[in-house]
Amino acid sequence: MAKESMKARERKRRRMVEKYAAKREELKAAGDFVALQKSAQNSSVRIYNRCNLSGKAQRIHASVWYFQNQFCGNGSSGLIPGIRKASW
Repeated sequence: MAKESMKARERKRRRMVEKYAAKREELKAAGDFVALQKSAQNSSVRIYNRCNLSGKAQRIHASVWYFQNQFCGNGSSGLIPGIRKASW
């Protein structure tokens, strides 16, 4: 399990990216790279893919944002729509 502070930091980064996305696009289109560098660091691409349940940052299934073990466990028990254990 990741610490709650790591999860909170990631949520804060995502909010900053959403907040400054339009401004960053304007600066890129205008070619003002000096102002782009002076903008907040967390407003660009410092986002990590983290599990929604445990907060782990490795082996994430992007379709549901779950860690591999969470994905397999919840998929086998039928908690994720459209996912079920393979049997043939």
